[in-house]
Amino acid sequence: MIATLRGKITEKFSDKIVIDVSGVGYGVLVALEDYAKLNKGDEIKVYIYEHIREAAHDLFGFTSMDTMRLFEQLLGVNGVGPKMALGIMGIGSADDVRQAIAAGDTKFITTAQGVGKRVAERIVIELKNKVGLLSTANEDSLFIGTATAEQDEAVQALMALGYDVQDAVAALKGVDSSLPTEDKVKQALKGQK
Repeated sequence: MIATLRGKITEKFSDKIVIDVSGVGYGVLVALEDYAKLNKGDEIKVYIYEHIREAAHDLFGFTSMDTMRLFEQLLGVNGVGPKMALGIMGIGSADDVRQAIAAGDTKFITTAQGVGKRVAERIVIELKNKVGLLSTANEDSLFIGTATAEQDEAVQALMALGYDVQDAVAALKGVDSSLPTEDKVKQALKGQK
């Protein structure tokens, strides 16, 4: 399994780049957000998602682990394949896509090529509470570092009790972070009563 590639961009096509790694050129499909930032001759490191099928072996590359996590979350939705997920990520930045999902903006999601209303609704239903955003009444969004939040033991404990990431983080807001995990969870549960 290929986890990362580090090398020089030798070619840039409409939908992919070629990264030369010690004399071997890897064709890597990249999200539009990353594609716009990359130039021929750049030395880069990309996180790789491998998609192996009977007739193809595709590599999808991301300049940040956070963007790759969003891609993988999209793949977890029934009916969304790698090319569709990449297309969804091409309609805006990763944060724009997260915000649209958290806000239930299916209209924005359907602007991606090949994404119909039903698939967009399924994406919103399945990912609304998993994308690392809290939607508020005035349509502003607060990004929660999901990588950090999901690694926090107190958040994990609350999630094991049935909380989603956002609710767990909200319950722990105001709880002294220097407390042991068990005490943090107790304080969060007391505050929810």
